[in-house]
Amino acid sequence: MTHYDALETRSADERAASQLAALNARLAQNGLAPVAALSDLARLPVLRKSELSARQKAHPPFGGLPVANAAHVFQSPGPIYEPGGVSHDWWRMGRFLHACGIGPGDIVQNCFGYHLTPAGMIFESGARAVGAAVLPAGTGQTDLQVRAAVDVGTTAYAGTPDYLKVILDRAEEMGERLKITRAAVGGGALFPSLRKEYADRGIACLQCYATADLGSIAYEVPVQEGMIVDEGVIVEIVRPGTGDPVPEGEVGEVVVTTLNPDYPLIRFATGDLSAVMPGQSPCGRTNLRIRGWMGRADQTTKIKGMFVRPEQVAEFVGRHPEIARARVIASREGEADAMTVQVESAGGDATAYQKTVMDVLKLRGRIEILPRGALPNDGKVIEDRRRYD
Repeated sequence: MTHYDALETRSADERAASQLAALNARLAQNGLAPVAALSDLARLPVLRKSELSARQKAHPPFGGLPVANAAHVFQSPGPIYEPGGVSHDWWRMGRFLHACGIGPGDIVQNCFGYHLTPAGMIFESGARAVGAAVLPAGTGQTDLQVRAAVDVGTTAYAGTPDYLKVILDRAEEMGERLKITRAAVGGGALFPSLRKEYADRGIACLQCYATADLGSIAYEVPVQEGMIVDEGVIVEIVRPGTGDPVPEGEVGEVVVTTLNPDYPLIRFATGDLSAVMPGQSPCGRTNLRIRGWMGRADQTTKIKGMFVRPEQVAEFVGRHPEIARARVIASREGEADAMTVQVESAGGDATAYQKTVMDVLKLRGRIEILPRGALPNDGKVIEDRRRYD
């Protein structure tokens, strides 16, 4: 299969130069000074959803951000309001649908919601970008979904990973055979067993990573070796609770900067965990790869009646330069909460660490000093081992 465009196979230097020029234009729109290199992004503050929501309450509907050419206004839980545009492939979803093998001659049964949230429009825009027709099916009414798929002859599905199985199973019960051979899914986990079930039914299923605020962030291609970052965004992986990039391969929070001039979000924290994969995809696309969704970065937990947040763990680590990483573990001893702070450090003073824990977390905790590399690479800085069943 040919690539979507020449951007996917350009050299790292070409991509960096182009993205730097676009980034500085987006920074100017936000009233920020230009940067000399993409790595300088790490010096800028992270924008979190809670902050965006507060800004929007103060300056409705978009929080005073530089929004242009908004043809739609969407509402996501929070609530958070997002603009939507109607220019070509505004959310950049066409790149993913092309990778799925969807194009002219296809009819996409779009089972993402069209009500308030932008998912339906995001995928419809992508389908138009690759020349496919769209059946705007939305969610629910499975019998009607089956009837429409048969009558219209839909060849591709877009929606959550599990709803396609509901449609297929119902079609079998109704004695109908569908023509769907490709599926572009998102908005939930695509488990290997479900992907295999679709493959056994003659359907090639690939998943993307996208959000209402940012559009497409990364997407799978048929070789299924991680997710390739979209050409219209800059992705960083940072330590949860901070804006500090982690080394390649370490799990951290996904922070995204969009290069869309109509809605330039700078260092927007998704709250999702992932990690950068080494090397390039064997498909010939040269952009960064990530491992996909690996959990949530917001691990705030209440211990002994006190909230413990990732930002506090980051502050604790920052007060001791010899500490590489730390993890707070919440457990139960008898009928009482207990807290252990595991610290990766070459030696270190447990007494000093206990004092800092008390200062920063406002709780007493047991200190365990571990060698570097001992903590799991899963992005967790707070682990709750208490059972609630």
